[in-house]
Amino acid sequence: MAQDYRIIGAEESPYSVKVRSYFRYKDIPHHWLSRAEAGELYQQHAKLPLVPLVVTPDDKGMQDSTPIIETVEAAHPEPSIHPDDPVSAFVSTLLEEFADEWGNKWMFHYRWAREVDQRACSKRLAAIMAPNANEQELIDAADAIRERMVDRVWFVGSSQQTAQQIEDSFKDTLAWLEPHLAERPYLFGARPAFADFALWGQIYNAHRDPTPRAIVETQAPNTLRWIQRMLEPQNEGEFESWTALAPTLTPLLQDQVAGLFLPWSDANSNAIEQQLESFTVELRHRPWTQKPQKYHARSLAALKAKYAALTETAAIDVALETTECLHWLRTVCTRSFVVKDQSSADARSNSTLPPLNTMPMRPRGRARNTAANATAPEGSTTNFKHDHSMRMADTISVSSTSVIRKR
Repeated sequence: MAQDYRIIGAEESPYSVKVRSYFRYKDIPHHWLSRAEAGELYQQHAKLPLVPLVVTPDDKGMQDSTPIIETVEAAHPEPSIHPDDPVSAFVSTLLEEFADEWGNKWMFHYRWAREVDQRACSKRLAAIMAPNANEQELIDAADAIRERMVDRVWFVGSSQQTAQQIEDSFKDTLAWLEPHLAERPYLFGARPAFADFALWGQIYNAHRDPTPRAIVETQAPNTLRWIQRMLEPQNEGEFESWTALAPTLTPLLQDQVAGLFLPWSDANSNAIEQQLESFTVELRHRPWTQKPQKYHARSLAALKAKYAALTETAAIDVALETTECLHWLRTVCTRSFVVKDQSSADARSNSTLPPLNTMPMRPRGRARNTAANATAPEGSTTNFKHDHSMRMADTISVSSTSVIRKR
């Protein structure tokens, strides 16, 4: 008899809970396991030391939350997480990408920027790592995690220069979500869509820490109810048309996706193409500087490929032009990103880390690259929707040596 699916994950990983919420919504039999509980099962199937890892009933392993959901959705298509309206369907895909690649900045920055949040999260991580430890051992483990992680926020682009931009983005996103979620239980209507799971995973995990939790609970009551709803999402009816959704989703797309995420992602891809060690992009007239990340470049290439594969684009292009996203999706990066088997993914760059008021519209960011150092980083061809080595905030690996790995 075939076994149920097994999801090996962690509550502190936004991508793990994203997958778990999806399985709960689809009512697919599964078991939720920590890495410690999974034991040899994890060792047998993990290509990289990351979560989430899903082991299928026929004993095959899958890593990376987006292709996990896409693969399982193909096998369990009802109720669909993709709206029938083609515009809504692509916007959902776009917001899923935004959440995975930009939203993780909110969660990871807030988690390690202030002492109150550092201590809260490090205690939770220590308890995951060593469930049988005594009180002093947990204190020591938490202190070690905190010491290790505080200086690692650079990986998601968090710095003294960008900290306020990240926090403004989080608050602005909540401000745009509030009127939208006042009219419906989920982002695209009466049932969750692809984007719900990704965006919820980031905001849910941010909400677990004191500072962002206070922001959500005092400024975003509709979003708070959505956070709670997505723990056990239900099919309450149909998706809405883009015509119905556009009045309250368009501002979010203009402000956050076209204004921040896409110009940042484009600049990151250009920096990879030019083999720069760092890049600067102007977002809403404020400079943002960080090291380029290969995974994000591959992920943007995958998003552009999905757009290019569309057969009927007239209505979609109108919506994307209105939201100021179209330009970024049509921009072609000349660098070739080679898709390889997951077993050959480049692990050399893997970081061993633990892991509202309505706002006025802001102008779209304009990207500019500057080379802090023109020396090319060590590179290789890696798997763009499976290379977790560049997606630090996605995962937690638990070990008795207090090492937590996040992509």
